[in-house]
Amino acid sequence: MNFAIEVSSEANPLNSQTLINILTKASSTDQQQVQTSTQQLQNWEREPGFYSSLQSIFIETSLPLEVRYLSAIQLKNGIDKYWRKTASSAINKEEKALIRSRCLDSGINEPDRRLALQNALVIAKITRFDFPHAWPDVISLATKHLRLASRPESNPVHLSRTLLILLYIIKELSTARLQRSRTSLQSASPEVFQVLGQVYIDKVNSWMRNLQDGAGDIGLTVQAVSESLLALRVLRRLTIAGFEFPNRHKEVQEFWVCSRLHLGETLCLLRQYNRSLQPEMQLQIEKILVQLSKLHLEMVKIHPAAFALLPDSPELAKAYWRLLCDFGQTFGSQSAVTPLKIGSDGDSEDKDVPYMEKVSLKGLLLIRACAKMVYSPSLTFKYQHDQDKAEKKQSTALMRTELLSETLIGEMMEILVTRFFVFRPRDLREWEAEPDEWERREEGEGDVWEFSIRSCAEKLFLDLVINNKDLLTKPLLNVFYTVATPQNADILLKDSIYAAIGLAAPVLENELDFGQFLETTLIPEIQIQGPGYNILRRRIAIVLGQWLMVKEGINRLLVYQIFQYLLDKGDSNNDLVVRVTAGRQLRNIIDPYEFTAEPFMPFASTLLARLMALVEEVELSDTKMALLNTVNVIVSRMEHHINPFADQILSLLPSLWSQAGEEYLMKQSILSILSVLMTSMKDQSPRFHATILPLIQSSIELSSESRTYLLEDALDLWAAILVQTPSSTPDILALVEHLFPMYDTATDTLRKALEITESYILLAPGLILESSARFLSAFSTLLASHPKREASGIITRLIELLVRSADHLGGPSAIQALTPVLLSTHLLPRLLTTLHSAHLAHQTSGPHRAPPPIDSLVETSFLSVLARLALGNPTSFTHALATLSQPPSSSSSFETTTTWLLDEWFSQFENISSPDTKKLHCFALSALLQHSPQAWILRRLQQLMGVWTDVVAECVEYPDEDSVNGGRDTLVWWDPDGLKPVDRPEAPEEGRRRDMAFSDPVHRIDVRDFIRERLQRCIEACGGQEAFQRDWLVDLDADVVRSFGRLGIL
Repeated sequence: MNFAIEVSSEANPLNSQTLINILTKASSTDQQQVQTSTQQLQNWEREPGFYSSLQSIFIETSLPLEVRYLSAIQLKNGIDKYWRKTASSAINKEEKALIRSRCLDSGINEPDRRLALQNALVIAKITRFDFPHAWPDVISLATKHLRLASRPESNPVHLSRTLLILLYIIKELSTARLQRSRTSLQSASPEVFQVLGQVYIDKVNSWMRNLQDGAGDIGLTVQAVSESLLALRVLRRLTIAGFEFPNRHKEVQEFWVCSRLHLGETLCLLRQYNRSLQPEMQLQIEKILVQLSKLHLEMVKIHPAAFALLPDSPELAKAYWRLLCDFGQTFGSQSAVTPLKIGSDGDSEDKDVPYMEKVSLKGLLLIRACAKMVYSPSLTFKYQHDQDKAEKKQSTALMRTELLSETLIGEMMEILVTRFFVFRPRDLREWEAEPDEWERREEGEGDVWEFSIRSCAEKLFLDLVINNKDLLTKPLLNVFYTVATPQNADILLKDSIYAAIGLAAPVLENELDFGQFLETTLIPEIQIQGPGYNILRRRIAIVLGQWLMVKEGINRLLVYQIFQYLLDKGDSNNDLVVRVTAGRQLRNIIDPYEFTAEPFMPFASTLLARLMALVEEVELSDTKMALLNTVNVIVSRMEHHINPFADQILSLLPSLWSQAGEEYLMKQSILSILSVLMTSMKDQSPRFHATILPLIQSSIELSSESRTYLLEDALDLWAAILVQTPSSTPDILALVEHLFPMYDTATDTLRKALEITESYILLAPGLILESSARFLSAFSTLLASHPKREASGIITRLIELLVRSADHLGGPSAIQALTPVLLSTHLLPRLLTTLHSAHLAHQTSGPHRAPPPIDSLVETSFLSVLARLALGNPTSFTHALATLSQPPSSSSSFETTTTWLLDEWFSQFENISSPDTKKLHCFALSALLQHSPQAWILRRLQQLMGVWTDVVAECVEYPDEDSVNGGRDTLVWWDPDGLKPVDRPEAPEEGRRRDMAFSDPVHRIDVRDFIRERLQRCIEACGGQEAFQRDWLVDLDADVVRSFGRLGIL
């Protein structure tokens, strides 16, 4: 091995000996050497020849194992980073070709298993990048080596190494996203499959024959078992990923038959030779059994139609069910009180056989997948040929008739409930030893059920009951009525039956008198004291939670008493598992729509106290958050009735906050409870501000470490406080400064920050107007960076609210003072510039039509800001337009600006859908006639009359359709108190919003009165009726004037 590449830019040249020395130091125990050597390796990463040099060291068997292993790791990581063509400093083609040319041979001849694994990973990663273009023959070469390695005279190491390489190649290609990679794998699969299948069959026959005859070398037998296992792992992945329609290939059909036979033979062999097999051999054979069950399960999940149509698949599913029936005989505990037996290794003795549990779980999952194929077939957007559709239909019918017969469905329900719903001895021991962890695992969500036999059995039971209601309801209830009596002391059987009744609640709600069951059975049973009755108490809490979610009319007072009883720590049968389960399930009792706060009030104090004490008692954060979620639901559903208990809740939260430390999920739960509490307390919330506002500040400060995790929840709490605050306080106003950094970051929290800003404008308009320059400058920047509809709509609404607040506080003079700020912050110029661009775009047409910079809704919101300014102070508005029409702001004249602006404004009227907005714009344009009307607005008289006619027709409701006499403006609110809610206390911000809305001219002034007043002033300013007629009306369209005249305004 002699190679050297001088690197002029490096202090150390890249050559063979230098690289070996660096790798040797990098694998030493001296941290200083490791750090220095690692840095040197990073410096060489981008050098040509570095990775081929690493491979040369890796394949040199005379070097130390640590050096070779580290070179393999470096090579593997480098392929991830630099093998792609598009990567910076990518490995060149020549070096790639050299690496590829040595991969297979070095991997097949590698004597060390760990290094062989790393080499297989390297080959697989290269294959993912280069197959089928740069390395089209990798699979065929590997197949060729497999043929040679399977010969009797070949080196035994070669076969296992070749199988290992094929395993990782197929594993890598099966997860490839590119369709070409999967298609290429499928095209090569038949040839590989044939050779692999023969290897697997030969090896299985060899070791089975040796075991049955009691002959042959033990070492060779163990080797054959290991090789058959490895071949099966490859076959399993190739069968699933290498064939789009496995059932259409003869070789797959033949292997499928063999897999079923081998499943039964292997199981019988393990039972027969269980005590005589060597531990290593037994472990390998058990793994073969598990791999076969994985193959069958993956086929039904990924290729359901193919599974059903492969030979004898219904019989295979039935065989798994028979296996489950046998396993179920020893699955459950025989007693509710299981003594703790200690094994020879010091751990709790567990008689369950691990491999049998794994295979049984796979069988249960397989049967559920078969049921899903029939009851809930998966949908696909992929194009299906007629043959595909026919096969899918045929497979569903086959499973329905051959597997899910009425007899077997009934048997399944019985076995699932009586054997697999029952707790195992191990479950009961873990309940006692680790109650917190056991309860959390039992309440697991998501796909946890796929790893638990009992949870999977519950899923399958629910599928069967829902889809076979008529068949299963009566047998289930018959068993239930037999068992469900207080005199029956078989606790484990009761627990399993009650579990079934709870799961089937949506099906049985009209079949079972649950109210009677509650009063005659559950209440007496829950009071029984004795060993094992904690199991029944836990189940009763779960069943109540399940039934109250679907059944109305249940006596809730009894249910509240039960949960109060279950949460009592003083009762010895209410162990931690029972109380935590009750705490979790109480959420399902409180959450339904049927819940009302008044009946719950007598129980609230005790339940909340016990819940909060339980939160402090448990150790796991997940459990704490689940219990806090129950508290959250109680606070939310009780609404303002929570006030008497608020101190009780809040007194415990600070200590929980301190205990949480860096458990930010816990702190999020606490902030969420505080948000709901503030919302429920309405105007009583300020008494807690001293405690809560510092939490908000610490969560939103830029320098806070917790800001990343808590910002969103802190903003929700901040918003809730503002909504429920009757009046501003210095502490609340001090938080305003923290809004401005949020405007600068385009994050998901921006919307919430703008909503908080709106609440501040409503709460303390004077303070916000004092800082109007900062806010308007921020809004101007946001409009430039967020042109989309939603963001622009919120921002313009805030600007409009600021203008209205100024008008409300100071009238036209306040608008006059605000207008220069709008100009200096470039907000008003930005609005007009954008509107002008939209106007120019609207003048284009045909194929070269220019798209406007904003859509119609955003343009309406821009014009609404101008409308508020024009309505509040027309003079200031026209002066602002004049200012923007002068150099250096613009090269256009005032006349030009008003011309295009009014053109755009009138043309936009037909796109305004809201009557309120349309009336506002009508008022604004009419207000421009008020003071010394000039030609630029009088020339729009015809368009104004058209707007007046449309708005009056839309807003005014006449008692007689043929008369314009009388009538009322439907947008005018005459009684503001009539808008108050009558069924609940009002949030203070609701009152502020109502007052602001009622002060709006749109809702105070009849549109006809407003038009009449402005038009009369205009006529007087023009010299009277005759002059107005002569100078302005004479040239107008007679129909427009006549339509306006019919309104009877003048």
